[in-house]
Amino acid sequence: MPVIKANSNHVRLLARLMRAEAEGEGELGMLMVGNVGVNRVKANCLDFKEIRDLQQMVYQRPGGFEATVKGYFYQRARDREIRLAQRVINGERQHPASNALWFFRPEGGCPGQWYDQPNTGRFKKHCFFAPTSQNCPRVYS
Repeated sequence: MPVIKANSNHVRLLARLMRAEAEGEGELGMLMVGNVGVNRVKANCLDFKEIRDLQQMVYQRPGGFEATVKGYFYQRARDREIRLAQRVINGERQHPASNALWFFRPEGGCPGQWYDQPNTGRFKKHCFFAPTSQNCPRVYS
């Protein structure tokens, strides 16, 4: 059962985002980027109060994804990424992105907090950050 509503165009859009942001980090890295995207649609808190679907999430300004701004979001979604995106939409979660709303790729180590949000861990080159359950309870449901 999907945890958010998504039509086939939204699934492909999320798949493109996952590929653009984390293709070099393999399937697990792409699933984690997908977790962040789905969490932003579910959240209805902090920077994501008006985000209601995957298209709004992908193109959010300000606060969106670097891939959509810097030009490497042009590649189409392949079957592999589409299947991964559907898994995330259906509720599959991967730690440390399970409840994360943000990630970034620092030059060095992960900071303990980013914009007052605690670090939940690192996977390869990406650091993940999640709000508290008091600030964003829907991310934890």
